[in-house]
Amino acid sequence: MRIGIVILPDQRWAESQRRWRLAEEWGFDHAWTYDHLGWRDLVDGPWFDSMTTLTAAATVTSRIRLGTLVASPNFRHPAAFARQITALDDVSGGRLLLGIGAGGIGFDAAVLGGETLPPRQRVDRFAEFTELLDLVLREDGTTWRGEWYAAVDARSNPGSVQTPRVPFVVAANGPRSMRLVSRFGQGWVTTGTGGDDLDGWWAGVSELTARLDRTLAETGRDPATMDRYLSLDAAPVFSLSSADFFADQVGRAADLGFTDVVTHWPRASSWYAGDEKVLEEVAARLLPELRG
Repeated sequence: MRIGIVILPDQRWAESQRRWRLAEEWGFDHAWTYDHLGWRDLVDGPWFDSMTTLTAAATVTSRIRLGTLVASPNFRHPAAFARQITALDDVSGGRLLLGIGAGGIGFDAAVLGGETLPPRQRVDRFAEFTELLDLVLREDGTTWRGEWYAAVDARSNPGSVQTPRVPFVVAANGPRSMRLVSRFGQGWVTTGTGGDDLDGWWAGVSELTARLDRTLAETGRDPATMDRYLSLDAAPVFSLSSADFFADQVGRAADLGFTDVVTHWPRASSWYAGDEKVLEEVAARLLPELRG
């Protein structure tokens, strides 16, 4: 089992860099940040760009993998985004994991003045976003015209450090998005489907893993080629409530076949509120055992 941590981009770099350094020193396998222009009730506070933050993180680390959880089509065009991805993969020495998703509703969907799309159209756009991004990253000189995006001789030279491109970790719960996972993903990430209590949330996660298994079988994709990531803190209880609780949640994820789990750096209040001492205990006492 590989263990990752999300560090929200809500602190100035003078403060935030400490967390990225420690994530590597403590032995986490991957570290992520959110890709939003503003997020929920934190939109009124400090918030920084994901790709710039990850580039800075790449300069103060050397081993840990770095990623977006998850990049959004709400405000990105594949041709321009491919340039940022290529640059970040280069700066990090090939450590980038690209989490991508359909894009939600809320601030990101409204801040540029566009309409908020219903779920079916968001998946339509996501399918085109993913296909074009894959093409631009793999080939140099892409011309494309679709319903949502167009590109004329889009370039990717010199290409990614990782070949044939950076790994896509595709967020998906529904059947259509699951097929995108099978077609383009090197990994699948899910937050589950809600649930009023912890057992209900885990039951939903179990159903989603079964759906992925069916999709991979139907599309002829070898399950061994697909990493599976679970965002533990979509559950009703924060995974770092205690070190023992965290270990229990990791165990439940492993039982369902997940290869990777992701927790969040504890914050003083609001989302992911918790005690950083619990994180320190997990790193010192449990991380070597859980990763093993």
